[in-house]
Amino acid sequence: MKKPKYGYGWALKFVLAAILVAVGIFMVLSEDIVYIITGMTVVIFSVFRVYPLLKSLNREVLRTINLIEILIAIVLGTIMIYAGFTQKDSSGALLSPWDGLYRWFLVFFLYVRGLVFFISTTFFDEKTEVPKFVFHIIALTLGAVFAVWSDFEAKTLGWIFLVISIGGAVYLSFDGYGGYSKYREYQKTINSPKEKPKDTKVEKELPKHIEDEVERPETYIS
Repeated sequence: MKKPKYGYGWALKFVLAAILVAVGIFMVLSEDIVYIITGMTVVIFSVFRVYPLLKSLNREVLRTINLIEILIAIVLGTIMIYAGFTQKDSSGALLSPWDGLYRWFLVFFLYVRGLVFFISTTFFDEKTEVPKFVFHIIALTLGAVFAVWSDFEAKTLGWIFLVISIGGAVYLSFDGYGGYSKYREYQKTINSPKEKPKDTKVEKELPKHIEDEVERPETYIS
C-alpha cells in the first residue's frame, strides 16, 4: 500500500504537548493529582512490559523474578490511584496514613526495579545498554533519597513531573513542527497553478510533386 504524502499526526502532537505542560503545572499545585498520575505511570509502565519482557527473557528464573516485580508494581500503582481519588481532604492533600505510605510506595518501586535489573545483569549475564544502566542507577539513587528524606512531599515529585512534561512537550512540538512543515509543502503542491502544456504544432509536409521521369534515349548494343 502506498504511503500517503501527508498526515495529521502533527495536530495530535501539538495538542498532547499542551496537555503535558498543563498537567505538569497542575501537579505542582495539587497533591492528589500527583498521587493519581504516579499510580497511573507505575501501572502503565508495568502492564505494557509484561508480554515483551517475559517473551524475550531466556531463563525461567528471570521470568519469575520480573513477573513478581511487575505484579507488585501493579498493586502499588492501583493503591496509589485509589488513594488519590478517595483518601484526600478538601484541599487535595492525602489523609493519614496514606500521605506517609505514598513515599514508601515510591521507594519500594524504584529500589526493587533497580535491584531486579542489577541481579539480572550481574548474576544471570543479561546484556544491557548504557542508557538503561544509567536509568537504573538514577532509580536506586532516588529510592535511597526518598527513603531518608523525612520532609518529602508529593509536590516535590510534582516538580519532577513538571520538568519531564516540559521536556516531552518540547520533543512533541519539534516533531509536530516537522510533520506540519511536510503537510504545508504538500498543500503548496496541490494549490500551485498547473502550467498548461504548450501547443506544439506539428507541421505536416505536403506531398512533393513527383516530377515526370525524363525520357532518355535507349541505347542498343549490337
